[in-house]
Amino acid sequence: MKRRRLLLLAALLAAVAAFFVLDFGRFLNLDNFRNQQAAIEAWRAARPVAAACLFFFAYVAVTALSLPGAALMTLVGGALFGLLWGVLLVSFASTLGATLAFLASRFLLHDWVQQRFGDRLRAINAGVDRDGAFYLFTLRLVPVFPFFLINLLMGLTPIATRTFYWVSQVGMLAGTLVYVNAGTQLARVESLSGILSPALLGSFFVLGFFPLIARRIVDFAAARKIYAGWNRPARFERNLIVIGGGSAGLVAAYIAAAVKAKVTLIEKYRLGGDCLNTGCVPSKALIRSARLLAQMQRAPEFGIRRATAEFDFAEVMERVQRIIRAVEPHDSAEHYTALGVEVIAGTAKLVSPWEIEVQRADGASERLSARSIVIATGARPFVPPILGISEVPYLTSDTVWDLRELPGRLLVLGGGPIGCELAQAFAHFGSKITLLEMAPRVLMREDSEISGLVLARFCADGMDVLVDHRAIRFERKGEERFLLAEHQGQEVRIAFDVLLVAVGRVANLEGYGLEELGIANNRVLATNEFMQTNYPNIYAAGDVAGPFQFTHTAAHQAWYAAVNALFDPIRKFRVDYSVIPWATFIDPEVARVGINELEARQRNIDYEVTRYDLRELDRAIADGATEGFVKVLSVPGKDRILGVTIVGEHAGDLLAEYVLAMRHGIGLNKILGTIHIYPTLAEANKYAAGNWKKAHAPQKLLGWLARFHRWRL
Repeated sequence: MKRRRLLLLAALLAAVAAFFVLDFGRFLNLDNFRNQQAAIEAWRAARPVAAACLFFFAYVAVTALSLPGAALMTLVGGALFGLLWGVLLVSFASTLGATLAFLASRFLLHDWVQQRFGDRLRAINAGVDRDGAFYLFTLRLVPVFPFFLINLLMGLTPIATRTFYWVSQVGMLAGTLVYVNAGTQLARVESLSGILSPALLGSFFVLGFFPLIARRIVDFAAARKIYAGWNRPARFERNLIVIGGGSAGLVAAYIAAAVKAKVTLIEKYRLGGDCLNTGCVPSKALIRSARLLAQMQRAPEFGIRRATAEFDFAEVMERVQRIIRAVEPHDSAEHYTALGVEVIAGTAKLVSPWEIEVQRADGASERLSARSIVIATGARPFVPPILGISEVPYLTSDTVWDLRELPGRLLVLGGGPIGCELAQAFAHFGSKITLLEMAPRVLMREDSEISGLVLARFCADGMDVLVDHRAIRFERKGEERFLLAEHQGQEVRIAFDVLLVAVGRVANLEGYGLEELGIANNRVLATNEFMQTNYPNIYAAGDVAGPFQFTHTAAHQAWYAAVNALFDPIRKFRVDYSVIPWATFIDPEVARVGINELEARQRNIDYEVTRYDLRELDRAIADGATEGFVKVLSVPGKDRILGVTIVGEHAGDLLAEYVLAMRHGIGLNKILGTIHIYPTLAEANKYAAGNWKKAHAPQKLLGWLARFHRWRL
C-alpha cells in the first residue's frame, strides 16, 4: 500500500511538474484562445466528436491535477459547444475530475491525517458524517471558495465518495451555467474577473445560504410532523420544567433561575439524586473509613510498631448517613427555592410535548405547561436476569447503604468502577470478598497494565478475584447460598453470605409518559448534539441521556440542555465531549482524561507514551505512596496531549492539571515550564513532562554544545 501511494504521488508530481516546466499554461490563456479561436472552431466543426472527447478528457485532467485553467476551459466550452453541450461536457468533466482529485487526496493523505490529528478532527468528522452533503453543497454554490481546495480537503474527511460526486454535480451546476453562458458571448468578455460582477457574486452568496435555509425548512417540516395531533397551548405558564432532581436536573434548574426564567423542578424521591443519596457521596464516605483501617495496618512502614482500631460497622454506616446529611443542604428544596426555582415533590408524567401531569406527594394533582422540558430522570442499578437471583436476597449500589452488619462473605458481581470500589472497601473492613467478572479482566475500559496492577493490589488485600467467569444460576440450601458460574467450560461453585450486584446501570425511562409521546430511545434517550430529543422542545441530560454516567458529565450536559431550551431558536450550543475526565476511587486511585493506549489502537491513532513512576517522586516516597505512575499519550514528535492516565494516591486530584491543559491546548512544554511546589505529588505531572522533553532533546545541538563547553575550558 505504501509503495502504491509513493508511485501515485510520484506520477502526480511528475504530471504537475511537466505542466509548468513545458509551460502548458500558455495554452490556457484567454488572449491565446482568442487568437486561435477561428482555427479551433474550424477543427471542432470538422471533427465534433473528437473535439468533444479531447475537451472532456483535458478538462478532467486539469481538475484532477488541480491545475490552473478550469475557469477558462469552462468559457471555451461555451464558445465551442454552445450552452447545452457546453454545460453537459463541463458539468460531467468537472465533477469527474473533482472526484479523481478527491480520491487521490483520500488515498494519499486521509489515513495519515486521521491518525495524526484524529482527536482534533473528531468534531469535524462527526459534522461531516451528519451534514456533509449540506456543507459541500454550500461550498459548491459559492465560487469564491477554490474548488480544487474543496476537492482535496473533502478527501480527508469521512464523506462518502458517491455523496461527494452527486453533491458536486448538483452544486457546481449554477456556476457552470454562468461561465458556459459567458463563454457563448466570449467576444464581449475582457477578462475572467469580468464575469463575476458584484451583483453576480451577491447572487452566489444568496445561493450559498440555500442549504442552510433548506435545512431549516426540513427541520420545520419534521417538527410539524412530530407535533401533528398535539394542541400547543396558546400561552405557557413556565419557561422550563425539569423532571428529576439529580445532578443534571439541579444544574438545569439553577441555570434557568440564574437567567431569570420561570422554572419548575419536580423530584419524586430525594433531591440530590443518586450522587448525594446512594452514589458519590456515601461511597466516598465509606471508602474514607475503609482506607483509614487499611493505612493503620501499614503502621510498621511508618515507624509505628503497632496500630489497631476497634469499630462497629453500624457506626461506620451511620457516619455515612451523617455525611449525606451534611452535604444535603447544598441540594435542598429550600436552597433552590431561595435561588428562584419552584420545587415540587411528586411524580411527573408527560401528557403532551408541553404539558406535565404532576402527582404531588400530598396526593394533589395538577397539570403544568412550559415552553421547554428537560428530562433528567437518571438511572438505576441493573439487575441481570440470572436464574435464581430472585430467591437470593441481593444488594445494589442503591440498597447497600441499609447494611448495618458487616457481611462475612460478600460476593460482588461486576468488575467495573462501582464493583471495584465497594469490593475493596468491604475487604478493608474485613469481609471475605469474592469479585466475579465476566470479562477477561477488571476495569475493561482501562489499559491492560492498569487492570493488572489493580488485580495485584486486590489480591494483596485478600480479595478473591475471578475474571472470565459467567454467572449461570443461584442456589440455596438451607441458610447456605451459592453461585454456579462457568469458567473455561468448567462449572465453579461459589459460597457467599451477601450478594452485591454491580454490573452497570440502566436509564429510568418508565412511568414518565415517554412511550406515549413516542420519544425515541435505545436504552437511553436519543438526543442530538444540542441535547434535544426527537421533540425539539424536549431535552434530556444526565444518565438518562448517556453516553457517560458521571455526575460531572451530567452537570455538563445540563448546562447545554438548559441554555438551548431557554434560548432556541435565537442561539443554540453543541455539547462538547472533547475532554471528559473520570476516576475510579480504589486504592491506588485510577484517573483518566482523553484516550488511553487501548482506545488509540482501536481508533488507529498514532501516539507515543511518556511515563513517570511515582517511586521516583520525593513526596510519594515520604508518604509511602509510591505505587503508581503518570502515563501521557502525545502526538508523535509533538508535545500535544492526547490522553493521560494517572494511577496513585490522589490521582483524581492530580489529573486536573492535565484536564485544563487539554481543554485549552496547553502542551507538555508549558507544563514543564510551570513552577510546582516541592515536595508535592503534583510534581509528578512536571516530571512526566520532563521525561517527554528528555526523549525529544536535540541530540545534535547538545553535541555541539558539549564541544563549545570543552573549548571554553
